[in-house]
Amino acid sequence: MRLAVLKEDLTVEPRVAGSPDTVRRYLGLGAEVFVASGAGLASGIGDGEYEGAGAKVVADNAAAVAGADIVLGVRRPAAAALAGANRGALVIAIADPHGQEAALGEIAGTGVSLFAMELMPRITRAQVMDVLSSQANLAGYRAVVDAAAEFGRAFPMMMTAAGTVPAARVFVMGAGVAGLQAIATARRLGAVVSATDVRPASKEQVESLGAKFIAVEDEEFKQAETAGGYAKAMSAEYQAKQAALTASHIAKQDIVITTALIPGRAAPKLVSADMVASMKPGSVLIDLAVERGGNVEGAVAGDVVTTANGVKIVGHLNVPGRLAATASQLYAKNLYAFVETLVDKGTKSLAVKWDDELVKATLLTRDGAVVHPSFAPAAVTAA
Repeated sequence: MRLAVLKEDLTVEPRVAGSPDTVRRYLGLGAEVFVASGAGLASGIGDGEYEGAGAKVVADNAAAVAGADIVLGVRRPAAAALAGANRGALVIAIADPHGQEAALGEIAGTGVSLFAMELMPRITRAQVMDVLSSQANLAGYRAVVDAAAEFGRAFPMMMTAAGTVPAARVFVMGAGVAGLQAIATARRLGAVVSATDVRPASKEQVESLGAKFIAVEDEEFKQAETAGGYAKAMSAEYQAKQAALTASHIAKQDIVITTALIPGRAAPKLVSADMVASMKPGSVLIDLAVERGGNVEGAVAGDVVTTANGVKIVGHLNVPGRLAATASQLYAKNLYAFVETLVDKGTKSLAVKWDDELVKATLLTRDGAVVHPSFAPAAVTAA
């Protein structure tokens, strides 16, 4: 059983899908592990560390993939990069399948089975495999760190001989994993924190972290969560009421962090240009949804924009990748936990249970076709 760890395009992705720790674990499952040279450098892992863990470091991705039964990546690899893998090989990555029908069809044509880790169901036994949670947790932490770096003032209240420094006011929009971590981090830094979310369950979570909850709590709000724990898209009427409630609140804030994402859809616009204009000079907005169109009007993906009234709108891309070493460590463990369920430990060979709920939820392609029910009808499939 041959397992390959890919080197990502380091211009856009510093994370890596394997760590020395998970290499040792894969060896225990009976796998030979091949790592493309330089795969871990941006995450602080040198080739020597992989070799010390028992992996074989090879020249490039092509050499790592040749004859592979399992291919691990952070981002979905191109079909051409999988040409040397065995037919039926398992390719496991963050696949970003929405709107990528042609790319999925090309990968299907290679004969590999592609799994999307971000589609992992949110059930108890899959918690250790939940890449969205592990990476969003870091994104929420990093958002506050980035906000503190851009903000020209201290976060905590300070009483000094020269006078009192007021605490920064931080408003977090979206109290999922990223938002809750942002709340906790801002509170640890001494800020006065408030937050909002459309999911009813979030109110108790926000308040348990010491933040004030802000939301229109009507009947639609009470039904605003899917069975899987994700936020539903809200009606235009609710969004208008919520916007009116938050507009006056935002005007009083020093920092606003937006985290609202709905799987498969463009990010909802939460902060209008008028709201940005109402904020004090020196205020900072961090848009964690900028890669999906952004929650903040005026946010630019990959850039920090300063508005005419002196407000900074921060649109960093791949925020978990800004903590590449930690993000890679957690992501590699997420992958290992999933791969472990696909291997027979007695025979030390692949033994995928195709009817397992984890497999069915994440499997995108198999036997030359796009098979996931959410993507197969519109996808370009290969015979």
